[in-house]
Amino acid sequence: MTYKEFNHKARKFFREQLRVTDYIDVQAASENIRNNVPFRGPTIYILFVAIVIASVGLNVNSIPVIIGAMLISPLMSPIIGFGMGLGTNDTKLLLHSLKNLGIMFGISLIASTLYFLVTPLETDNPTELLARTNPSIYDVMIAFFGGLAGILELSRKERGTVISGVAIATALMPPLCTVGYGIAKLNWHYAGGALYLFFINCVFIALATFLVVKFLHYPMAEEQDKRSRRKMISYSLLILVVLVPSFFSAYNIVRENQFATQARHFVRDNKTVGGTYIFDYTTDTSVKPYTLTLRLAGETLGKDARAKLYTEAEKHGIHHDQIIFQEDATIEVRRLNETEIMKDWLSSTEEQLRQRDDSIRSLNAQLDAYAALVLPSGQIAAELRSQWPEITDVTLARADSSIILLLSTPSVELPAEDTQRIQNWLSVRLQTPKVEVIVR
Repeated sequence: MTYKEFNHKARKFFREQLRVTDYIDVQAASENIRNNVPFRGPTIYILFVAIVIASVGLNVNSIPVIIGAMLISPLMSPIIGFGMGLGTNDTKLLLHSLKNLGIMFGISLIASTLYFLVTPLETDNPTELLARTNPSIYDVMIAFFGGLAGILELSRKERGTVISGVAIATALMPPLCTVGYGIAKLNWHYAGGALYLFFINCVFIALATFLVVKFLHYPMAEEQDKRSRRKMISYSLLILVVLVPSFFSAYNIVRENQFATQARHFVRDNKTVGGTYIFDYTTDTSVKPYTLTLRLAGETLGKDARAKLYTEAEKHGIHHDQIIFQEDATIEVRRLNETEIMKDWLSSTEEQLRQRDDSIRSLNAQLDAYAALVLPSGQIAAELRSQWPEITDVTLARADSSIILLLSTPSVELPAEDTQRIQNWLSVRLQTPKVEVIVR
C-alpha cells in the first residue's frame, strides 16, 4: 500500500468516525426542547422538592444527597431553550425561556431561603457550600463542555444517560441553594459568589447550545438581519464581561495551590535544622502576601539556623517575610495531649456511669418481677385463721398459671360453701381468676 492510498483510507476512516449527521435528528430535538421549556404544573412541585433535597444535602454536607437533587432538577430545559432560541434567531422561544428560567430562579430562592431559615441543623463544616461561593474559570469550562454534551445528547436520534451526567457536572442546584443560605444567614459573600456561579453556568450552557445549534444547522425561525447581528455582538461582549471575574478567581486558586505546594516541599526538605525540628506548619492564603507558620520543637532556633531556613525558603519561592516561627510547639502539644487525656477520661467515666445506671435499672426490673411472683403466704394464713379457726395448716403455691391453696382441718370438716367462699376471696385478694382450694 502506497502512502497516498494509506492517507486516503485514513482520512476516509476518520471522516466516517467523526461524522454526526447520520446520528442526529434536529427536527425532533428542536420540538423536544421547545416542549420542555414551559414551567407549570408538576414541574413546579418537582423543582421545589429538588431544591429542598439539595438544601438538606448542603446542610448536612452530603454529596450523594446533592447529586440526587441535581438529577431530579428540571432547571436545564429553559437554559438550553434560551441557547437554541439564540442560535435559531427565535425571539419568541428566547423570551419564553428567559421567563421560565426567572420563575424557576424565584421558586428556588424561596424554597432554599425558607429551608435555611427554619432548619434546626447547624452547618459546622460547610465545605459543599463554600465550594459554590468562589467560582473560577474551571467552573466556566465545566459549564461549557457540559452544555456541549447536553445539546449533543438531545440532538441524537437514540438518547442515552448523558443528560443525567450533565445535570450533575454543571451543578445548577447547589449554587441556588447557597444563595438561599446566604440570604437566610445574611451572608452576602456566600450569596454573591453562588449567584455568580449560577449565572456562569447558565451563560455557558446557553453558549454551548448556541454553538452546537449553529454547527448542526437547526432550522432558523427568522432570517438574521443587521439588528440580529448587532444583538449577537452584544451577547458576545456580555459573555466576555462575565468571564473576567472568573479569570481572577482561577488565578487566585492557582496561586494558593502553588504556595501550598511550595510550603509542603520546603517543610519536607527541612524537617530538622540542628537541634530544632519543624513539628507542624500551616499556610494562610487569606492575607497578602501569603504566610507560612512553622511550629518548632526542640532547641531554640539560632541565628544561623534561621538564616539557613530563609535561604532554603527562597529556593522554594517563599520570601523570608512570609515565614512566621512559632517556637512553643512542644508546650502546645503537651497541653493538647493533656486536654485530650481529660476528654478521654471524662468520656470513659460517663460511659461507666451509664453502664452502672443500666445495670441498676436491669436489677430493679428483675426484683420487681421476682416480687410479683412471691406469694404472701403468712398474711393469707393469718387472715384465713381469723375467720376459720378450725384451719390448722395453710400452704400456698403456684402451679403454671394458677394458684393452689392447701388447707388442713383435722378437727372438723369444712363445708363446701365455705370452701367456695375462700376460693372467691382468694381470687379477689391475689387478683387472679385461677385459684384452686384443696381441703385435707
